[in-house]
Amino acid sequence: MSTPLRIVFAGTPDFAAECLAAVLQTEHQVVAVYTQPDRPSGRGRKLHPGPVKTLALEHDLPVYQPLSLKDAEQQQILAELNADLMIVVAYGLLLPQAVLDIPRLGCINVHASLLPRWRGAAPIHRALLAGDTETGITIMQMDAGLDTGAMLNKATCAIDDNDTSGTLHDRLAVLGAELLVSTLAPLAAGTLAPEPQDDQLANYAHKLDKQEGLIDWTLPAAEILRRIRGFNPWPVCFTRLGDDNLRIWSAEPDQQGSDAAAGTILAADGQGIHVACGQGTLRLTQLQLPGGKAQPVKTLLNAHKERFAPGVKLG
Repeated sequence: MSTPLRIVFAGTPDFAAECLAAVLQTEHQVVAVYTQPDRPSGRGRKLHPGPVKTLALEHDLPVYQPLSLKDAEQQQILAELNADLMIVVAYGLLLPQAVLDIPRLGCINVHASLLPRWRGAAPIHRALLAGDTETGITIMQMDAGLDTGAMLNKATCAIDDNDTSGTLHDRLAVLGAELLVSTLAPLAAGTLAPEPQDDQLANYAHKLDKQEGLIDWTLPAAEILRRIRGFNPWPVCFTRLGDDNLRIWSAEPDQQGSDAAAGTILAADGQGIHVACGQGTLRLTQLQLPGGKAQPVKTLLNAHKERFAPGVKLG
């Protein structure tokens, strides 16, 4: 067995916490955890720790939350941890070259796509929005570029027709943790063969914006459906219903044909709200009115059937 590695782990959300939990089950030693500063949340806007910090504190690990790693003082603190390796998973801070050079084995990243496809901040969502049929995890040796480093290990994951960004995120989090752990021993032994990325095959997964969730009913039904799945659970697709924003959590393909204008409600029944699109129709199955909870359409119609009468225009 190889000598256990001294690891600094850097990450913030649930996806990263899954990886940290897996590393903590190995023989390797996590000597410190870096994570984003606590953020205000909830009605009282009180500061709350992220999932990685919560897990680190449960294991009595030292936690560092700098606003930046660009200044010499923070870099010196990191250097004094004498780490062999820094693992970075959805951390949220850019690492300058000076930081990448500190650990003996450098810094590696767990990225939720099959690089070089979907470099950037929202690879899970963008894969769904694009209609990709598979994605995966790439373990990458970090360099100063944005997800441009040499690839150390990969694992694929099929995208199912019913996947949302939430369900795909959860599967990839488990896959990422497993692939990370399986990468550590050969990395320590120096037996991995880094594979350079082909920049000509790269594309960029832009950060999500809430306004992207606004549905354009003139688009084909299949594309709108991908958006509904891709923006669930955030920012959630929405459309205008009278003076309200109607949030659309789920929908299904519909077999009805129609010559009605895009966005027109064709029917409302226990199966869903049938809506004309630019090409084809959709059946909306789970909706949320302002001030209410997300509900199956059948439940929503019990109290609001008149709002979804045939001929009502959405958007």
